[in-house]
Amino acid sequence: MIVVDTNVVAYLYLPGEHTSRAEALLARDPEWVAPMLWRSEFRNIVAGFMRRGALTFDQARRIVAEAESLLTGGEFDVDSSGVLELVHASDCSAYDCEFVALAMHLAVRLATMDRKILVAFPRHTERLPAG
Repeated sequence: MIVVDTNVVAYLYLPGEHTSRAEALLARDPEWVAPMLWRSEFRNIVAGFMRRGALTFDQARRIVAEAESLLTGGEFDVDSSGVLELVHASDCSAYDCEFVALAMHLAVRLATMDRKILVAFPRHTERLPAG
């Protein structure tokens, strides 16, 4: 099991420079989990692709459904106090700290490419593997 940030999910479903890394992570550890927040963040990323004409409405709906299917059963609420403690101890956003808090709660690592998170919480995070 591994916590993934929303960008990792986006890398998997929206081809780009980190797609092969997300695919390698999924092959290595297929049990992905995330805080409930990932859904709103992912929909926003997909909406941006749609608005730029990179995805049709039907493609966007299919991608969101596939991502939701991947994370079904792996979505968690996180403790607000714990998130705020992490915010207080770092320069990371509360959004980012939700992912770190979940990783800490589950005693697993958070996969991310976000340098700020990797630097602030090195014991609880890992960079996506080379693809």
